[in-house]
Amino acid sequence: MTEVRGGPRQGYETDRVDLGRHHSAQAPRIPKYYKLKELLVELIQSLPPGSPLPPERTLAEKYETSRTTVRQALAELVVEGRLQRIQGKGTFVAKPKVSQELQLVSYTEDMRHKGLHPETRILEIGYISADERMAALLGIRPGGRVLRIHRLRLADGEAMSIDTSHLPARRFPGLRRELPRHHSLYETLATAYDVHLAEAEETIETVLATPHDAQLLGVDVGLPLLLLSRHAFDSTGQPVEWAESLYRGDRYKFITRLRRDS
Repeated sequence: MTEVRGGPRQGYETDRVDLGRHHSAQAPRIPKYYKLKELLVELIQSLPPGSPLPPERTLAEKYETSRTTVRQALAELVVEGRLQRIQGKGTFVAKPKVSQELQLVSYTEDMRHKGLHPETRILEIGYISADERMAALLGIRPGGRVLRIHRLRLADGEAMSIDTSHLPARRFPGLRRELPRHHSLYETLATAYDVHLAEAEETIETVLATPHDAQLLGVDVGLPLLLLSRHAFDSTGQPVEWAESLYRGDRYKFITRLRRDS
């Protein structure tokens, strides 16, 4: 704590919220790794994306701390998306996070709008029987056929999200054959079935990457992911899709515009 004229007590009082005469207040203890983290943030901000960081041993020597402290600071910066670990190569300054507005557009449209090259890899596509919850979401009877589409989304060759969409099979016959002919699922629905999405309800939660998710996304197990659940409806109010998407928490941030009703 920096001492100011008038004594350390006077300086202390000017820097804190007054808790009253009968309460003693102590400045919170800042862990060593957090102090180092702040120094590393300054270093990161001075480097362009893709720049390699020095090895843990070098950082420990430079900042006169232990490798354990360095490792903890780096781990938090990776989770926050400031750094990226590449197995066998090292730790690098991460690219800026992709900003995505919460709006009813396809992944392909959104990435192209940002000047990125979108790519979709279908991991699995097939039919399942709807349980009671899925049947209610899609407006079909329990046991009805549902087309499940499991996809990996990439932007400029980098894995960004894992999407799983569910649609009523009876309403969209031949969708498995139609899908490869178009750029996106929503374009397929509009072009081949004249179904246009009009509104959707989305929820956002935080989950941790499972070993399977981590392998697909190329991240560490346990990395925070953003889980978006979307319930989409067409212009007549009929349910069209129930989708769950896992986005990399270190590469994505979501933006929404709020408006107050008059």
